[in-house]
Amino acid sequence: MNFCSDNVAGIAPEILAALAAANDGAAGAYGNDALTARVEAKLSDIFERKVRAFPVVTGTAANALALATLTPPYGAIYCHPEAHVMVDECGAPEMYTGGAKLIGIAGDHGKLTAAGVAAALDNARAGDVHHVQPAAISLTQASECGTVYTASEVAAIGEIARRHKVRLHMDGARFANALVHMNASPAAITWQAGVDVLSFGATKNGALAAEAVVFFDEALAESFAFRRKRAGHLISKMRFVSAQLDAYLDGDLWLGLARHANAQAARLAEGLKALPGAHLLHPVEANEIFIRLPLAMVAGLRAAGFDFYDWPGAAPGTIRLVTSFRTRAEDVGAFIEAAKNLSTAAG
Repeated sequence: MNFCSDNVAGIAPEILAALAAANDGAAGAYGNDALTARVEAKLSDIFERKVRAFPVVTGTAANALALATLTPPYGAIYCHPEAHVMVDECGAPEMYTGGAKLIGIAGDHGKLTAAGVAAALDNARAGDVHHVQPAAISLTQASECGTVYTASEVAAIGEIARRHKVRLHMDGARFANALVHMNASPAAITWQAGVDVLSFGATKNGALAAEAVVFFDEALAESFAFRRKRAGHLISKMRFVSAQLDAYLDGDLWLGLARHANAQAARLAEGLKALPGAHLLHPVEANEIFIRLPLAMVAGLRAAGFDFYDWPGAAPGTIRLVTSFRTRAEDVGAFIEAAKNLSTAAG
């Protein structure tokens, strides 16, 4: 009964079967195979636009290398202070860009606002040789607080990016979860809203180790193949990365997996928020829940066999719960029932 992260889940059976199938026979190395070509074609269909797509095996590589294509060493990348690229990449964006500076812009519930981005860029001192130069904005979709940018919110920030001649990157480690929450088209919340490059995640949603860096402007992708190779992320047996993405994108699988995770998170949040002393910190829009519970309840839930993280820097009793494509409805029910029993006993 592990609610620590969607990373604790295994591999979706369909993706595991695709890996076994890819193991039959020989295929071209370094991405020169039919599966890798098919993944790019599928992504072009999904996004209703010809894209360039580059498989990698980690979200850190996807984000850092994507940002490196957009940002010179003297550049600035604007993001939320809690964004994954800011606090969870161990300096990878700074390393791969050759020294670009990440600048945090505060916003409620883990999201940037158009007003906040505009204020930061209006005061960025573009052209002043003494200051880093604005180069990119990075949005996390869904955010680190489990909230989702609407298409209009992305478009408003995209318009500011174009006005200031900076590029817009989207960290989509939980892109599928955000997409099914909005019931929007992938195109509407990415390139049609001004996104230049997307880190398209699959690992958290059923893959073994598979992400794709998706360029909506082919000209921007010109240097990426070399950056990926130099960084050690050009996998020789690329077909095994692409096989995961190919299966993930087959039909409704990737969206179905995300729908299940989101539904379990919504059910869990609904069951907990009415308990005495419970306080939700953020709207539950994807598959993450941030909630403050009485300390005795937190201890009692752990004693009952539930795993989850205390959230660092937050008030005591604040925990994060994450559901996945593999979260069982009975485990969610057991968590809610245990919390209710502990609440009754305390009362």
